[in-house]
Amino acid sequence: MTRWRYAAATDTGLVRQSNQDAIYVDDRLAMVADGMGGHAAGEVASAMTIDLVRDGFEVRPTVEGLYNAINAANLAVLKNAREDPAHFGMGTTVIAVGLTSDGDGVTSPTLFHVGDSRAYQLRDGALRQLSDDHSVAEEWVRMGRLTSEEAAVHPRRHQLTRGVGVEDTIAIDVISLSAEPGDRILLCSDGLSNELDNDTLARLSSVPFTLEESVAQLMESAREAGGRDNISAVLLEFDEVQVAAAPIKRTVTSNPPPVALRPNVAASRLRRAKRLTWRVWAALALLASVVVGFFVVVHWYAYSSFYLGSDAGTIAVYQGQPSGVLWYKPVKISDTPYQASQLRAADQQALAATISEPSLEAALHWADYIHSQYCHYHSCRTGTGTTTTTTPTHSTTTVRVTTTTAKGG
Repeated sequence: MTRWRYAAATDTGLVRQSNQDAIYVDDRLAMVADGMGGHAAGEVASAMTIDLVRDGFEVRPTVEGLYNAINAANLAVLKNAREDPAHFGMGTTVIAVGLTSDGDGVTSPTLFHVGDSRAYQLRDGALRQLSDDHSVAEEWVRMGRLTSEEAAVHPRRHQLTRGVGVEDTIAIDVISLSAEPGDRILLCSDGLSNELDNDTLARLSSVPFTLEESVAQLMESAREAGGRDNISAVLLEFDEVQVAAAPIKRTVTSNPPPVALRPNVAASRLRRAKRLTWRVWAALALLASVVVGFFVVVHWYAYSSFYLGSDAGTIAVYQGQPSGVLWYKPVKISDTPYQASQLRAADQQALAATISEPSLEAALHWADYIHSQYCHYHSCRTGTGTTTTTTPTHSTTTVRVTTTTAKGG
């Protein structure tokens, strides 16, 4: 038997005009979804995901059932965005804990995660992060390219590498939770985790505060810290917990949707044997437009990005794909005033492999940034011949608390 009690709240914050977060919690499932996309699109994506995952899990309350429900939500958000131009580019994060049943009737908590919303476990006042952010900055931290402190202020800290409604396939982190009675689990959007540090999260989310008091304090403290984004939190406390007989900790990637069947070859040959008609001319015109479109798209793609590379020891900006595309080769468009030798070792390695950026401005900005990081600890010679040395210096909605029981088998 596994039982939890819960409280939850979501708040627009002090800067956003609308709340694109969505939350849900009951006796078997808890979720936070942080929508993204212009106008109301993010709100649509997060609400769709919450509804579809909840309904799918009700039908099949297992690890596979919850995974399939998230995968189905991903495809539904993609379909909606393709059919409605106003929703183009929408998507959402989702982080969920479900009390999943196995074949032996054991009901245990399992965490499912896509995006940069977070899950924390609290035990005896200590806080432990359970999820890994799926963002560019945090991926670079795991690769050793950035420190945690650098990632916290990096311009790509909000750029997701995974999300619901981003691609046809979706990679979901699935983790069996090892919990004890009295443990608390905090699910939250980045509007909370970006405003409050870990010590504050641990203090406000722990005993002696009740679940309702903790959630109310988290909302208010995030607003006082700036409230720059929508703020959402779901706080669970286990009364009894069963542990999964076969714990899971892995990333599961969905299969791509089936490809439409090719037209019947024999029928195609029969049509070609008929005399030319207006349909044939239309088909030829369409083919010509496809060919022209192909060259246009290839040219656009070949020169749609920029990257930093080394040109005889000087950091230079190139336009194009590093390896080229067909007959289109990258072109050097600018030299920076920096030498490759004036970079940290990790950045020199990254430069040797090329550092891709979406625009010339971003490439120049990144060159300034990695050079400035080197200059924090070394003397750097500027373009005027001067040597400088930089010394491093150091509307809230609340879900009521309730007690419920989820029985296995």
